[in-house]
Amino acid sequence: MESGNYIYYQCSFKLLYKDSLSMTFRRALAPWLEMAWAAWWNPANQGFRDHPPTRSEMMARRPLRIGLSARIYHPLPGATGLQSKSLHYLEQSVAHWVMSREVMVFMIPSVSGDGIVHRSSIRLSDYPQYLDGLILQGGADVSPQCYGEEPLHPDWAGDRVRDAYEMELLHEFMEAGKAVLGICRGAQLINVALGGTLFQDIATQVETAGPHVHADYDRHSHAIEWAADSGFAKLYPGVTSGDVVSIHHQSINALGRGLRVEARSTSDGIIEAIRLEGRPYVLGVQWHPEFHPPGSATLMDCTPILDEFLNAARGRRW
Repeated sequence: MESGNYIYYQCSFKLLYKDSLSMTFRRALAPWLEMAWAAWWNPANQGFRDHPPTRSEMMARRPLRIGLSARIYHPLPGATGLQSKSLHYLEQSVAHWVMSREVMVFMIPSVSGDGIVHRSSIRLSDYPQYLDGLILQGGADVSPQCYGEEPLHPDWAGDRVRDAYEMELLHEFMEAGKAVLGICRGAQLINVALGGTLFQDIATQVETAGPHVHADYDRHSHAIEWAADSGFAKLYPGVTSGDVVSIHHQSINALGRGLRVEARSTSDGIIEAIRLEGRPYVLGVQWHPEFHPPGSATLMDCTPILDEFLNAARGRRW
């Protein structure tokens, strides 16, 4: 007699051929499902068939799959060669920071209406079905037009194309109940996507602000602090502050809906981390945890933050 688990596995493998799945995702899932199917019918695996693992056990055996939003390079007028093309890329240090916990990282390209990929065949809403969480990486300014302002300087106009792409991606993952971590620009984008605003330029708009941009780039650090009732207080028992690598000329101003402040810059009170109240898991950090060397004697250990995000992602596996 067929067990409930056997029926589940049959359904799981047949899921590969559901009409609602795009051909791209069928091809991506096929090798994994074929191996599982082969294991089921292998005569040497009688024990596997008699006592097959539960769905949660089977999911726990595969590595987490984390999506990473793309940085976008827009070609300049008159450019030639590779620089004449639109490029999607990631910063290696971000990917390697996440992969250090035995996690698979997938960069998610944007889907625009002016290319050969049509939204009817591949949508950003497809990605949360197959990925366990999302990381929004750093990069260009968030356009002030996204929060109802005009740029105070031409250099602060931001990237409206990337803004629209990442906001859609963020909302799709949130609606699917998947975990989201925003880094630097990613934290700002979370705030704006939920109705908040930014200071377009800290140096000219916050009189009491200290330096948040420095020529040393990934070697520039400053202290942050958090309250005793914050989420960070649970991650760092008995500790209320730490030094972080933080490089940004914009910062969070008015908070978005449902967000609370997790940490601030010690010297000037600039918001350095935000968290969504309740579910799903959404955390934004203004600094770059991927720039913190393991075991650093001077910089804050960001492993607890990464592990918290990954644990939240594990809780939402399909």
